[in-house]
Amino acid sequence: MGLQILRNRENVTDIPAEGVREEMGILGSKFQSPSQGLEDIAEGTSTNRKHGCECKKRKRNVPCDCESEQEEDDGLLDTPRRKKLKSTSRYIYQTLFLNGENSDIRICALGQEWNLHKVYLCQSGYFSSMFSGSWKESNMMEINLEIPDQNIDTEALQVVFGSLYRDDVLIKPSRVVSILAAACMLQLDGLIQQCGETMKENISTKTACGYYACASIYGLDSVMKKCLEWLLNNLMTHQNVELMKELSAEVMELLIQSSDLFVMQVEMDVYTALKKWMFLQLNTLWDGPIKQLLADADAWLCKRRTDLCEKEPFLDTEDGLPFRSVFKHVRLQYIINDLASARILERDNILPPDWLTSVYKSQWFAMLRTEFDNDNGPHEANKDEFERSSMRCGRKLTKDGDYCWRWTGFNFGFDLLVTYTNRFIVFKRNTLSQPCGGAVSLQPRRHLAYRLRLASFDSRGKLVCSRSTGYQLLTLEKDQEYVVMNLDSRLLSFPLYVCCNFLYTSPHSDQRPDSSEQESAALVS
Repeated sequence: MGLQILRNRENVTDIPAEGVREEMGILGSKFQSPSQGLEDIAEGTSTNRKHGCECKKRKRNVPCDCESEQEEDDGLLDTPRRKKLKSTSRYIYQTLFLNGENSDIRICALGQEWNLHKVYLCQSGYFSSMFSGSWKESNMMEINLEIPDQNIDTEALQVVFGSLYRDDVLIKPSRVVSILAAACMLQLDGLIQQCGETMKENISTKTACGYYACASIYGLDSVMKKCLEWLLNNLMTHQNVELMKELSAEVMELLIQSSDLFVMQVEMDVYTALKKWMFLQLNTLWDGPIKQLLADADAWLCKRRTDLCEKEPFLDTEDGLPFRSVFKHVRLQYIINDLASARILERDNILPPDWLTSVYKSQWFAMLRTEFDNDNGPHEANKDEFERSSMRCGRKLTKDGDYCWRWTGFNFGFDLLVTYTNRFIVFKRNTLSQPCGGAVSLQPRRHLAYRLRLASFDSRGKLVCSRSTGYQLLTLEKDQEYVVMNLDSRLLSFPLYVCCNFLYTSPHSDQRPDSSEQESAALVS
């Protein structure tokens, strides 16, 4: 089997699957890894009736001959079909709401009138308070409603008023924002909840940002959470120009800082996505294919540097200041560990130099601890540190088959190979068995904190299936393999997206050594 070649940058390095499979052998053997009251009344009535025959004197388990004869007679007759009568709810809606019969109050709003009934309007908390208190409107026959919310229109008011006269309401996804706004104004909790469920079932590229903004205005926390989950899963896996144009800096910041962001390839691709998003925010009229977006964003940045003679980092300029808080959450330690990526950061001149300087210093000390202070990885569970600082990376498996790869970048001598074969996902700490282009640690044991997630999506970006290992600690000896996940083929759907979080080093705060430490260091030297 050949190499799986990525079309963009080589952020994921593929390894021939045959060599790894020969080494692994057969994984399956090597690893283990109110109606009741009416019925009672009807039953009681039937027992009180006198039965013409003597059958009632018999035991209950003996069939009644006269009843069977009646059934036979009914079968010979041409019994007419039952005619469905008009339901009470439908009659009320048509007669009282649409026709306005026996109306005792008129509601005027947005240039339209509704002839309604106070007894129905009192289902609304808004009107219930109005009619029951000492407000002047409680005795008025006509009320003019002021509608301060721009999201409310006459069509939404028609639906909301109509919902007071019927059992069910059909809410179209395209109208849900206006209906929710009207329902919140009139304090209709049931309708508000139904709007929320409709929104959660219809999140897509076209609706995610609008639904999130609407839910934040009207206090639907569950809808906000659902929209964020959708965006975390789809921002990187299904990049879309229109979606990037709609994403606000506030929402993008929440996405970029989250360890749940479904990253494809490596952290450098998070930076690249932000660069494209920033370009679209500042060039709203740009209209082109997603494949052309990065090239145009790079050309625009280059033009600014040359034409405007900008020497200061872009985020320090007036145009760049609104984006500082978002770029601050990029995990730069996993970008500068790759030479090509570090050069791009320097070329773009987007980030302030002090951001990079502090990261370079931190990574240098981490490397020294690994080399000289016997830091062989995290020993204890520190979920907060993991959520805040873990490496984020991923890959798309287009179809079922055999895959073996590593993510690029210097990871303190921990060369981790990931294999998918025979429905198993396996981690291997490579030291001597497979070629490696960088330095490899020969420490007997290395520790690793990780989380692996799998997901597949439908055409609207909704999860079809998902699996997660949760937060785990793992110790691997040299060239040791470990089965991370054994998958049920009935639950798999391709393309399959693999997303991983890793923490290779122990959390540590580097400080200047005191005088005693300096003296001891001098003695050792």
